[in-house]
Amino acid sequence: MREDNRDEQGFTLLEMLVVLALLALVAGFAAPRVIGLFAKAKGDVALVQVEMLAGALDHYRLDVGTYPSDEQGLAALVAKPGDAPRWNGPYLQGSEVPMDPWGRPYRYRVVDEPGRGFEIVSLGADGAEGGDGDDADIRSK
Repeated sequence: MREDNRDEQGFTLLEMLVVLALLALVAGFAAPRVIGLFAKAKGDVALVQVEMLAGALDHYRLDVGTYPSDEQGLAALVAKPGDAPRWNGPYLQGSEVPMDPWGRPYRYRVVDEPGRGFEIVSLGADGAEGGDGDDADIRSK
């Protein structure tokens, strides 16, 4: 007598197509949320880097007596400027100032206001002034 082996048979083509359609549907809903999380993470990284650069600038000022000039810029944190005899750096790890998460240099300028000696800015995802969401500028406090 012959045994019935129906329990050992594989999936039909229709069953496989249904499963693939369900997976595509789930991926279609999840992908935008994951991409949004990556975009938000870049903004968070930029904020942390701006705070790190601000701390390094404060250490520079403690040693030298002033913040780097606009012309010296953030490069003064990794290479000794000619007019800073008390420079005790480098104030950042590595030989270069990091780029923002979108691959552009941070903007630095000296600010002549009480309580603010400088401003560091990343222009966000769009690389232009202003913007909302992922395109918003990230500024030092």
